[in-house]
Amino acid sequence: MNTGYDALMGRKNDIMKRAVGIDYGSFEGKNISFDYEKMMMEVGYSLDEIREIQRASAVGDTPLIELKNLTALVRQFSDPGKGARIFLKDEAANPSGSFKARRAAVSVYHAKKLGYKGVMAATSGNYGAAVASQAAMHGLDCIIVQECYDSKGKGQPEIIEKARKCEAFGAEVVQLTVGPELFYIFLQLLEETGYFNASLYTPFGIAGVETLGFEISSRMRELTGKDPDMVVVTNAGGGNLTGTARGLLKAGADKTRVTGASVNLKGLHMASDRDFNRKSFTTGHTGFGIPFATLPDRSDVPRSAARPLRYMDRYVTVNQGEVFYMTEALARLEGLERGPAGNISLAAAFSLAREMGSGETIVVQETEYTGAGKHIQPQLSYARENGVAIAIGDPSEEVPGRSIIIPSSPALIKAQDLDLEDMRKSLIKNLILNSKEAGRSSQQTVRLTERDYLFLIEESKSSREFVENTVKVMESD
Repeated sequence: MNTGYDALMGRKNDIMKRAVGIDYGSFEGKNISFDYEKMMMEVGYSLDEIREIQRASAVGDTPLIELKNLTALVRQFSDPGKGARIFLKDEAANPSGSFKARRAAVSVYHAKKLGYKGVMAATSGNYGAAVASQAAMHGLDCIIVQECYDSKGKGQPEIIEKARKCEAFGAEVVQLTVGPELFYIFLQLLEETGYFNASLYTPFGIAGVETLGFEISSRMRELTGKDPDMVVVTNAGGGNLTGTARGLLKAGADKTRVTGASVNLKGLHMASDRDFNRKSFTTGHTGFGIPFATLPDRSDVPRSAARPLRYMDRYVTVNQGEVFYMTEALARLEGLERGPAGNISLAAAFSLAREMGSGETIVVQETEYTGAGKHIQPQLSYARENGVAIAIGDPSEEVPGRSIIIPSSPALIKAQDLDLEDMRKSLIKNLILNSKEAGRSSQQTVRLTERDYLFLIEESKSSREFVENTVKVMESD
């Protein structure tokens, strides 16, 4: 078949349909809307069935640990009566060392059930290791397509570390330079092999994370007699937050506030060859968190099941130096050496706990394994090699891509709120404009159906008035 770029992209939807086994067209409305909950029903397994699938491959039921020493440190820098108890869900206990084993367990199980000979995923992170681990357990072949190097062949220590882990589980790793070729090569391989697309963004992947939210609620009720007051989730593509929040709701924890946390990488472009190696975090940063929140359907499936603004109550950022500080604090004070991604939400929780009452609880939703490329020193050494200055001082003065400032005191760790209202407006505008670009609407004036309004209200977790006002502003611009 013609594998030229335009020809291959023209077959994109057919390739995806064969590789996932889902007809995404069956969920589509006439204009903007689609039936999200109907799409999620394509999982075909109940929450209890998913828990059994995960248990059969040693996934889930991970420890929930109270971080008593970090809580005591928080209270040293809090006003009287402040300083929430901090708990941590230790997802590093999963076979591949991260919560993404939950996503992979469902996808790989389903692929084997449907008779696929192999599975494939496009990821530079922990998900590749999770898919490779589960594929090894189920006897399936595995290919991981990884964006790894800049144009000079320099790769980040953390990404290279994850490639080694994928290979250790028997996966073939296809490594690419940063740029738009990742999706093209991924599509080409899917078509050539006929493998299952174990995407991060299918309903299977998101449903796998629901068990994490459910476990947090169940275990916190056992330990404290109530649901957590807040759960902090590291946010990148949005699946982690979406799945956790849905699991909390299925457990009845509808009063728990769900807060997303990302590393502030403002000013760095994720597809830039120059910027690629000037960031010390390959996931959980604003370069993924904001674009995917305000336009979820930018992934490797026609409709993403990760839609974080449906569930997010608050969104904060932390700086790189603050996360490095908390990584070491977790090891020194709690005896837990864990990798960088989960420590993003830990840094945010350390700050947010100071706002909360001492009788309240805050849960850091996940940890990840650590290894040679994920440790603080190789990350900081690599940053120096790429011209990033390392200093100790006030992290609020950090400039992404130019400096990393380790806090001189834990009192300086301060999560910064993002404007969720602006993000919700951006989401509504992007969904409408994207619909026009797709040829679904040629009207100069936006004419939304009742179904479109209901969809946008749910997508943005807002109100009819909010959506109508946003549309009016669009029409007047």
